Amino acid sequence: MLERDGGEVARATSIVRYEPGAAFPSHQHDRGEEIFVLDGTLSDEFGDYGPGTYIKNPPGSSHAPFSKEGCTLFVKLRHLDPQDQVRVVVDTIHQPWFQGLVAGLTVLPLSEFGTSHTAMVRWAPGTYFNPHRHYGGEEIFVVDGVFSDEHGNYPHGSWIRSPHLSEHKPFSVEGCLILVKTGHLLDGSI
Repeated sequence: MLERDGGEVARATSIVRYEPGAAFPSHQHDRGEEIFVLDGTLSDEFGDYGPGTYIKNPPGSSHAPFSKEGCTLFVKLRHLDPQDQVRVVVDTIHQPWFQGLVAGLTVLPLSEFGTSHTAMVRWAPGTYFNPHRHYGGEEIFVVDGVFSDEHGNYPHGSWIRSPHLSEHKPFSVEGCLILVKTGHLLDGSI
């Protein structure tokens, strides 16, 4: 568990491991779910999702996930706007990436709705970004390498949450791959 806000039904961010053969009964996501497959294969009645797959199950959706071989997931529950009703599945390994705002950055947009944006960002070694402020906050999960800013160094597996209107000057000396979600921390109930 990385973050939990609430009781039995809570907004949460966590790393989830499925042992080989593990299955979860069919369940509904009243405020949606975002999943990033870190390793192994996650499956449900809609398909199989290998490493590097991003899945957004919208509010009100349901599924029965399982894993034949086992898998590790980064999962965000109950963070989506109730009006966001589009299911998204992106295989980040086989999609085209786009040039970022500075040399050394490439970006793969994954999902957006209202002020909320989710993307993968690849930092080449020695890449420095401009100081900037996060309207609606920012969350970063470091998938690979080391992400840094003036507050510290964040190696593979680190999770960082920065509140609404926070600011920093990020960089990566050795290069990294991060999953970034911005603009979703405006309302404490989301």
